[in-house]
Amino acid sequence: SLSCSLLSIRAKGGGGGGRRRRFRMRMVEEEAEGMVMMRRSGPYERVARMASGNAVVVFSVSGCCMCHVVKRLLLGLGVGPTVYELDQLGKGGREIQAVLSHLLSAASPSPSTSVSAAAVPAVFIGGQLLGGVEKVMSCHINGSLVPLLKQAGALWL
Repeated sequence: SLSCSLLSIRAKGGGGGGRRRRFRMRMVEEEAEGMVMMRRSGPYERVARMASGNAVVVFSVSGCCMCHVVKRLLLGLGVGPTVYELDQLGKGGREIQAVLSHLLSAASPSPSTSVSAAAVPAVFIGGQLLGGVEKVMSCHINGSLVPLLKQAGALWL
């Protein structure tokens, strides 16, 4: 039987291997002219911060048909995801895409060239990585996507 689970990923360099890891966000505070400024300490932390900004977050590329499929599915279920179009973020988008590619290949039970090459779409539910289009669709088909969305507070049905 198919089951869907969310994968937590720890930022690179956090030690302790294994499949279930946690993002660890580290914000650095600096005082500058009486103001406290927050800066990200790396692309993994940036992804973690962005992914935890809403119940459902989709990292996408505007011309990607599979990204469109995932966004339409979520909208059709009544979910209003936060969508980051990586091709519109410049250099930062390319860095995020590289991080997502690494995370998706780590989340894949059997690494394949198609999974490692496709960094988008990447779907986070409740701040945790669900996966790409294949994982989202398999969860939808086996009936486990809606409970995950409810648990994250994205659906109130």
